Amino acid sequence: MTEDHSPPCAPIAGNTGSGRPLTVADVLALPVLAAGRPRVVAGAARLDRPVRWVHITELTDPASFLKGGELVLTTGMPLPEEPGRVRRYVDELADIGAAALVIELVRRYHRPPEALVRACRARDLPLVTLARDVNFLEVTQVVHTLVLGNQTEAMHRTQRIHEAFTALTLRGAGPEDAVRAAAEMSGHTVVLENLVHRAMFCEPSGGTVEDALTDWEERSRATPTGDSTAVRGPGGWLVAPVAFQGERWGRVVMLPAPGARPFGPEDVTVLERTAMSLTIARLVHATTWERGAHRGALRDIAGQRHRSAGEARARAAALGLPTEDCRYLAVLVDSRGEADGEALEALLSEELTAAGIPALTGELAPGRVAGLLALRPDRAPWRAAVERLARAALHVRPHAVVSVGCEVTELPEAARSFREAARVAEAVLPAPATAATAGIQRATPDKSFHELADIGLRQLLYALRGDTRIQDYAERTLGRIADHDSRHHTDLLTTLRLYLDAAGNKTVAARRGGLSRQTLYQRLHSVERLLGCDLESGERRSELHVALMAYDVLRLP
Repeated sequence: MTEDHSPPCAPIAGNTGSGRPLTVADVLALPVLAAGRPRVVAGAARLDRPVRWVHITELTDPASFLKGGELVLTTGMPLPEEPGRVRRYVDELADIGAAALVIELVRRYHRPPEALVRACRARDLPLVTLARDVNFLEVTQVVHTLVLGNQTEAMHRTQRIHEAFTALTLRGAGPEDAVRAAAEMSGHTVVLENLVHRAMFCEPSGGTVEDALTDWEERSRATPTGDSTAVRGPGGWLVAPVAFQGERWGRVVMLPAPGARPFGPEDVTVLERTAMSLTIARLVHATTWERGAHRGALRDIAGQRHRSAGEARARAAALGLPTEDCRYLAVLVDSRGEADGEALEALLSEELTAAGIPALTGELAPGRVAGLLALRPDRAPWRAAVERLARAALHVRPHAVVSVGCEVTELPEAARSFREAARVAEAVLPAPATAATAGIQRATPDKSFHELADIGLRQLLYALRGDTRIQDYAERTLGRIADHDSRHHTDLLTTLRLYLDAAGNKTVAARRGGLSRQTLYQRLHSVERLLGCDLESGERRSELHVALMAYDVLRLP
């Protein structure tokens, strides 16, 4: 006979302490059994079977007294001689689900019977021999104490799981909170997806978002969904449906970690409570999973908060955004103080879907909604689509500013497009009353959105109006004229503006201002006296022109 010398697991103290049930390997490592010099001669690969109880027996049909999960201890005295009856003895133990058979080689046998070894190997039932006498009653007492202790501990842990999710629900936590709590409690990566296999929220544990979400849709479609929580699919995912009153909204998935323990009852409890919390969150929160997921992904892309370029691509792809052979463009709609970003989010999403442009849409900040467009080389230029988008946004938000950033070729570079679009939006001057009442603020007569090429000196000064250096320059340059106009009720600033706008042509300036040439000359002389400068200097005129622009934009709202 060939013996299996596979060693048992490392010793444990008291109980497993890891939230998992006591296993055959754990029991064999206990000092009370280790003193008998246990040796595994069959079923060594199944030492991870849980031990739920210990049963001492000298019967030839012990299976009739078992319920499954028992460690069966015997001296071997009642074992039959005939191989057929030995096989039946082992078959009954295997059929009932006994954890293992332990036989003492002290009284009747000094080596395990060949028929018994063959039968246990055939049924993959762990067979353990003891070379020395062991007090079976003491084994029973120790193991039962550990089993009951584990059960009590498991009850406490389950109670804590329920309490944690109840607290989440009571404080109105969103889906991302529930997914994060599940990952923290289980130590596994948890993903929430919708019905079309878009990964809405992912909380990694012991891995990365890239590891979890790469090729997500393909892997997800290979994993079926049942009506209950169970391990499914080729990847061994623990899957729980998320539904309410028979309507399924999606599912929450717990991913196995390489080399980690199998999913246990507590993992099932965590996932089921997660599914329940998600159902409540979906009913309570007006924002859909999809909107919330797009919003979170956009903020991370715009803020470059991903750990790696691969993570950014994996997360975007899991939400349905193409990540190969396309360019990316950021579009911002700044509502200039108007609320209700969710309505704008929905509008942008609908318009982009109607245009057939894959995109992520979401509110980046209060009053600022964004879209990240994935542009295919074979599609029409983006300007027509953005113009349509801008017109739709301005129709419901007449005072809004629509801006675009630069095109980029890689998703991780999209943050640059967002930054440029934001700089453009900050530089757009407020619409004059006539444009506002017309209902649309246009960047140029033929388009309703703004881009970097539309930003001139006046817009740049407007964007920088909060800089005290700009404020100081305007006041130092023009303050004496403004003070004079205020004290003497003159209009020298207007005269200076007419002169500078006419590029120093006094005749044109007088005509535009409805002034006689003599009056214009007198006023310009007063300006030169107050400023102590010669207006015939081209450089000085340029300085004054910039100062006037700054002076004007500093008085805009």
